[in-house]
Amino acid sequence: MEQQYKITSALFTDFYELTMAQGYWKQNMNHKVVFDMFFRRNPFNGGFSVFAGIETLLDIITEFKFSEEDIAYLKEQKIFEQGFLDYLKDFHFSGDLWSFEEGSIIFPQEPLVRIHANLIEAQILEGLVLNHINFQSLIATKTARVWLASKKGNIMEFGLRRAQGPDGAMSATRASYIGGAAGTSNTLAGKLYGIPVMGTMAHSWVMSFPSELEAFEAYAKIYPEKTVFLIDTYDTLKSGIKNAIKAGAKLVEQGYNFGVRLDSGDISYLTQEVRKELDKAGFPQAFISVSNELTEEIIETLVQQNAPIASWGVGTHMVTGGNESSFTGVYKLAARHDAEKNSMVPAMKFSDNPAKTTNPGIKNVWRLYDENSMARADILGLEDEVLEAGKEYRFYHTMVDYRQFTFTAASVKPMLSLRLKDGQRTQERLDDAVQLKKSREVMMKEIETLDASYKRILNPHIYKVSVTEKLKDLKLAFIKANIK
Repeated sequence: MEQQYKITSALFTDFYELTMAQGYWKQNMNHKVVFDMFFRRNPFNGGFSVFAGIETLLDIITEFKFSEEDIAYLKEQKIFEQGFLDYLKDFHFSGDLWSFEEGSIIFPQEPLVRIHANLIEAQILEGLVLNHINFQSLIATKTARVWLASKKGNIMEFGLRRAQGPDGAMSATRASYIGGAAGTSNTLAGKLYGIPVMGTMAHSWVMSFPSELEAFEAYAKIYPEKTVFLIDTYDTLKSGIKNAIKAGAKLVEQGYNFGVRLDSGDISYLTQEVRKELDKAGFPQAFISVSNELTEEIIETLVQQNAPIASWGVGTHMVTGGNESSFTGVYKLAARHDAEKNSMVPAMKFSDNPAKTTNPGIKNVWRLYDENSMARADILGLEDEVLEAGKEYRFYHTMVDYRQFTFTAASVKPMLSLRLKDGQRTQERLDDAVQLKKSREVMMKEIETLDASYKRILNPHIYKVSVTEKLKDLKLAFIKANIK
């Protein structure tokens, strides 16, 4: 099953990546490097994030190249030498890529993607990596919050018309399914990714008929097994629910069920009143669905008020990120080859803002679990380190300040695995629908290992992300060496 909206042109990068790449080429600087992709803080003031986009990224990386037309375009810019353009003609990713599994629960500072490649290849990939991971992780995280706020209810993603362009719609639908949405209104995404498609009628359907009742009856006759009446076109309580009950009664007589949907008004009050009308009419099995600019905060409030809602249609705020427009993912050099030492040496970015000072070296990430299989901390350590279950360790804050803790894990899980070796997948590529279902299952399994305090919508507990003593000492050595 082929993906649509797949950009494989290596021009899909920031222009300064290419000017730097030519500079490296001219300076004969194309040594081996390691870059980390990580993020600085959880979006939405949340306590966790969801890793998404890596599988679409892997598809693109294996095909990422400059076409003849791309080379001709770069030549027109009159800044690139012919020798460098000739080099780009054979450009492809020939390195290694390590990453978390898609759908994983993730936290700030830990390397989610680790790129081992020559300097030019790794530099040109920066925009591609961040574009795929940042957006899909943002939407998957938002959806997971919505799903949790609904008490893991039936979430329908309705955001196609509000998404940022066609690719934004496709990527958002994919990511929202990973994050817990049960289905989508995006028919093309349903076809390509195997996501259940959902939807019934709009206000225009109701308004196209001489009366609301005729509109409902016509729809029920055409789709008796999938009828949900939109009852707020005119007046929800005075006409909408009454006509829905009349049309629904005929469906029930035929052995079918029906539902009603609200897309405006005071959702808490109206759903309570609609439920009373349905029950009074003898239709306790009829269900209520709601939409209309829903957020996780609104949904959580409605659930706390015991609003009788069976499913939630969420669009704008879920597929755009709502009040958070971007994920804070960055791509930083972690190690480089030193010709004199003939080995890889750690690299570290400094900043006046301590939070932007990076963790040096080639790093792994381990997740520590207690005896109840609950995640207790994520640990960053150097490539040659190993963490073992049943052994007590002392760990340190990523800012290398005074905070530290000791812990003996009942089990330890390495989070990074090799996904590309010499530019090729290390495992057979799964069908898009199969892979997406797997990614969704990963999210649902991992979210259960988090204590409820980390999953609160407001003021969540902060999950521990710490470093080993060896990594802490390496970082301190860099800091001391640069203090003037």
